[in-house]
Amino acid sequence: MTGTWWVELLISVALALALIWIVLLVALAFVRPRGAHLKEALRLLPDVLRLIRRLAADPSLPRGVRIRLGLLLAYLALPLDLVPDVIPVLGYADDAIIVTAVLRGVVRRAGIEAVHRHWPDTPDGFVVLCRLTGLSPHGSASARTPPEAR
Repeated sequence: MTGTWWVELLISVALALALIWIVLLVALAFVRPRGAHLKEALRLLPDVLRLIRRLAADPSLPRGVRIRLGLLLAYLALPLDLVPDVIPVLGYADDAIIVTAVLRGVVRRAGIEAVHRHWPDTPDGFVVLCRLTGLSPHGSASARTPPEAR
């Protein structure tokens, strides 16, 4: 085509990345929260950010979990996203999906009790968080006890 292999490689990589990005946009359009779920997710956003910060600072959690949470906080703070936040609904859907994936990983490694222990809002808010992320709020007896009652 152009005569130099590195230019062709660069063009191929750029086209592959653009194709992956388009596929991601289409996937996000189908899995984004809708209606009441979107409103609930937006309402919980400040509490989720506090939760992630608290979990990342907890020395009792495994180091790998804390590193992932720190990287998640850095990703959320960066102005560059997989999908720019100026795109209505989809701009925040990628953040919500990444947060959900990381929280599920935290629960797998540290347990739902750790998430519940650091939850900064009401027990009802915790139940909403669990519903939105697909987690079970009743992983153990301590997860059913409000933080202020412990």
